[in-house]
Amino acid sequence: MKKSFAFLLVLLAFLASGACNREKMPAPLVGISCARTTEGVDQLSSQYTQAVSRAGGVPVIIPTVSTLEEARRVLSRLDGVIFSGGPDIDPAWYGESVWNETVEIDPVRDHSDSLLAREAIRQGMPVLGICRGEQLLNVLLGGSLYQDIPTQVEKAHTHRGVRHMTSVEKGSFLAAIFGTDSLRVNSRHHQAVKALAPGLKAASFSDDGLVEAYENSQIWAVQFHPETLVQEDEASWLPLFTAFLQRLK
Repeated sequence: MKKSFAFLLVLLAFLASGACNREKMPAPLVGISCARTTEGVDQLSSQYTQAVSRAGGVPVIIPTVSTLEEARRVLSRLDGVIFSGGPDIDPAWYGESVWNETVEIDPVRDHSDSLLAREAIRQGMPVLGICRGEQLLNVLLGGSLYQDIPTQVEKAHTHRGVRHMTSVEKGSFLAAIFGTDSLRVNSRHHQAVKALAPGLKAASFSDDGLVEAYENSQIWAVQFHPETLVQEDEASWLPLFTAFLQRLK
């Protein structure tokens, strides 16, 4: 009897220790690529960091990097990466010349983001692309973009500064997170996916046929801005960031 009681105490202590260790597991570190001012100053909207923080992660702003070694050092400390919004991707990356005067390019950021994204993909690190980030990942994996939706996509509705409905594909990450076949999103972009890169699967479309989200086993990407939606309606959109953080544990 005494032996059984002693064993029970040891078992309870062991289980309590395990629960304690689980509670003390560090929150995942999420790197977020930064934008740059015209003067070359790194910057990032606090909406990104607040969304990650509210979801239970620790946001880390990634400064502009210039070498692969820098990118590897940064990524070695992180659990996952979010590629944020910003200027247009150089169309030379997908074999085109600049379409018109609306196309704005930052070669320094292009170089930095490409180093970080290629290395994150090589390492198998979970990645979330937002707006420019969605376009960046598609191009790096072999896809292309519409450089200016109003002048290249017939009958497209405006995608700048509006809210609109999108369809959600069955079996997609968005369907799994939100349990719906449609979502109301925001738009602040004039470019969009044209040819989806090999290995990527569309997860959402706008009503004019443009890809609003895609995925593969490693990457989730959305054309809209969920970090803004979290700030405006946290209860509705925070689950996207929470689900992404779950992939990092």
